[in-house]
Amino acid sequence: MLALRAERHPDVAPPAVRWLPFQLNPQLPPEGMPRAEYVARKFGGRTGAYERVTAVGRTVGIGFAFDRITVQPNTLNAHRVLMRAEDDGLQDAMAETLFRAYFTEGADLTSLDTLADLAVQAGMERAATLAYLSSDDDRAAILDADAYFRERVNGVPYFIFNRRVGVSGAQEAETLLDAFEQALQQTAS
Repeated sequence: MLALRAERHPDVAPPAVRWLPFQLNPQLPPEGMPRAEYVARKFGGRTGAYERVTAVGRTVGIGFAFDRITVQPNTLNAHRVLMRAEDDGLQDAMAETLFRAYFTEGADLTSLDTLADLAVQAGMERAATLAYLSSDDDRAAILDADAYFRERVNGVPYFIFNRRVGVSGAQEAETLLDAFEQALQQTAS
């Protein structure tokens, strides 16, 4: 969508991308739960629940490796790292690092050490990140934002353009660009 936007609107500044907190499983304990147990509860023991996602991922160069995931995480601390990364201008890099580590490597996102190591990969400082995660800094802000979006968002991914137009679900670039253009028109009005 961003490339298509740049092509169609070279005169419009590139949009800022922000990752906002929305936990898929906020009820999970801080240490998460075994992935096999989570999948059994969610999908009733059906194998192949992620076959379609894996196949689509292959078409765009993403090697999903759901079999490597051993812990279904509570993502509160991952969202905290994303918030902290935004302060350093590294939020996009942190989001990509978290997604890659979890979905292709099976990283345990409940581990503070793992999150600190991933923060380094995104350009952050390990000791400062670990100290931050060991504190309660921004915990309440993430929970408040998560509750706010939970009341308004009906699925993920969810895209919000200029705080005006929302689009739910995995969409084609054209659909997202239409929403972007609609938000531009609303802003100009």
